[in-house]
Amino acid sequence: MRTQTVLLWISLSLMVGLSACDWTSSSPVASLRRATGWPFEVVVVMDRDAWNGEVGELLQEQLRAPIPALPQAEASMRVTYSEPSGFSGLLRYVRNILIVSVDPNRYTKAGTRESPDEWASGQNVVTLYAPTTAALTEFLLLNEGRLVNHFNRVERERWIVGLSKSHSSWINEKLKSRFGISLFVPEDMSAYKEETDFFWGSNNANRGRTDILVYSFPYTAQEAFTEDYLVAMRDSVVRRNVPGSFPNSYMKTEKRFELSYEPITYRGEYRGVLRGLWRMEGDKMGGPFVSHALLDKKKGRVIVAEKLEEAEEKRQSLNERASDRLRFIYENGELDPPDGGRLVYVAIRGLGLILSRI
Repeated sequence: MRTQTVLLWISLSLMVGLSACDWTSSSPVASLRRATGWPFEVVVVMDRDAWNGEVGELLQEQLRAPIPALPQAEASMRVTYSEPSGFSGLLRYVRNILIVSVDPNRYTKAGTRESPDEWASGQNVVTLYAPTTAALTEFLLLNEGRLVNHFNRVERERWIVGLSKSHSSWINEKLKSRFGISLFVPEDMSAYKEETDFFWGSNNANRGRTDILVYSFPYTAQEAFTEDYLVAMRDSVVRRNVPGSFPNSYMKTEKRFELSYEPITYRGEYRGVLRGLWRMEGDKMGGPFVSHALLDKKKGRVIVAEKLEEAEEKRQSLNERASDRLRFIYENGELDPPDGGRLVYVAIRGLGLILSRI
């Protein structure tokens, strides 16, 4: 049986890693201390003149690239800077570290080297090296986005390990039976609704609510894997199955902000990844979502797995909270609900949802 695993992820820059030609890995160093720091935070160790120069600005721009499909710009990575002379103590135990080394006596070309567990367990250290700053700049321009994609993948794999060890087995079994997929979601999801081609699971939390949707529809043409088609099918499905708190209220895809759609191939399988915002028509609820659509050739259908977050209403200021598995950024939204109130959206940094074909 071949298992295909993917983490549904909104920061997310998807499944593109660094190429083997210029990305090498060294053996891990044993450590008794566990890595610290926030998810999606990286410490950059670099000469101060280079950091303040053109190459440093380019590196910061790439690491802080905005997450797609959010109502307000949110950086992909939280960047902390350290001079080489000050890189000691607790900084060495941060979970993500990027060391930039420019030395014509050591290097003949630019490249990267990965060192898992360099100073702490669960740590990922990347060395970005080059003989000159000009070579480093050229390398970054030719490989735009790949450092962020790498750290996103590392965070995704950490989340996968956690969910693989602890997830809702009963939801997984229900979805195996109904859709022929294995889906790992947090154990606290206890409420659900199911129909023939639809499943809705939720933790029903008053704060930090998380929901998953899984549904299928007939595959009739290649157009099924386009943004317009997937959005239309999503709106049709959630309008029927996800009502709001008030009469005639229902979920819909928010189209006043740009959505993000990207076709990908993961382990030889074509998928469509859709990111955007949802809101309740006739209600004061909303938030971001990310979905993966994949083709079930045997049954001639498209299966969509989606994770969405519900934002908290009436939050007055930016509030950051984090755990080993998930980090949220709460921000004031700019949509106008029917009653003139304000919505608050959550910029999700990691979505804990592992989808596998069985």
